[in-house]
Amino acid sequence: MAACVIGGTGFMASLLVKLLLEKGYTVNTTVRDYGNQKKISHLLALHSLGKLRIFQADLTDETSFDAPIAGCDIVFLVATPINFASQDPENDMIKPAIQGVLNVLKACAKSNTVKRVVLTSSAAAVTINHLNSTGLVMDESNWTDVEFLTSTKPPTWGYPVSKTLAEKEAWKFAEENNIKLITVIPSLMVGPYLTPETPSSVNLAMSLITGNEFLTRNLKGMQMLSGSISITHVEDVCRAHIFVAEKESASGRYVCSAINTSVPELANFLKKRYPTSNVPTDFGDFPSKAKLIISSEKLIKEGFNFKYEIEEIYDQCLACFKDKGLLKN
Repeated sequence: MAACVIGGTGFMASLLVKLLLEKGYTVNTTVRDYGNQKKISHLLALHSLGKLRIFQADLTDETSFDAPIAGCDIVFLVATPINFASQDPENDMIKPAIQGVLNVLKACAKSNTVKRVVLTSSAAAVTINHLNSTGLVMDESNWTDVEFLTSTKPPTWGYPVSKTLAEKEAWKFAEENNIKLITVIPSLMVGPYLTPETPSSVNLAMSLITGNEFLTRNLKGMQMLSGSISITHVEDVCRAHIFVAEKESASGRYVCSAINTSVPELANFLKKRYPTSNVPTDFGDFPSKAKLIISSEKLIKEGFNFKYEIEEIYDQCLACFKDKGLLKN
């Protein structure tokens, strides 16, 4: 079997490439800057695992995907433009995300070999709304309220809007062009990483341990905006992508989220598990409970099992940070 991973340098995508090679797949992957050896060094290191070809491609250039997708049975569309500091999310993230998804799908439609496309969406495309109640359960039937985001413009609003609209456009194009599309909707991805730089999602999840106050504020902002702190091990997210790609009966959207918690609950867990770390546990009147859980029941009913619970996720992250000299204590 041959697979193409679009956007291979990323946190999840590079591990997905590794797992596919270990399963015996022939893998093509795309990178935006093939000339930057440092940025693709972790991909080059995977050549020893099997047949891997790295192509230069850009989400804004439809024709750049023809060659990497040619001859592939499955396409994993992982790449998405991210720029949280953008002053112009509409042009920096939202439009490029939609255009990028359509460019890749157009190349898939042209190919005579692609049997299935698996798109990486995000919990940010499901959970964000103006509801104030608690005990909500969100699943694949839910969509983020784009109108609420574009009218109130909370911090980082451009990212959830881009993920929501890009996924909706993907479904529309797939239905009109008879493409077998499946979307995987992961929550915050955490775990050891192959990339030269620490992924932003890992830094965010580790902020209570590292003492990064700016990122801890972002973590609290995430709970207020999306309703919970929901976490999944990056390997489980990759395994879920391969699982739905290979399972004939799989169809539609799949939430992939292992743990639902809140910032105060997470802090209390970390303080108890790592008593020598200086984890803050006093959050004043900040909501101690998440307002919702995001349910992976559909994926589990399909036969998927999560490998990692919260204890292993953080044990592995802590070991990884220690190994890389990223912890002060």
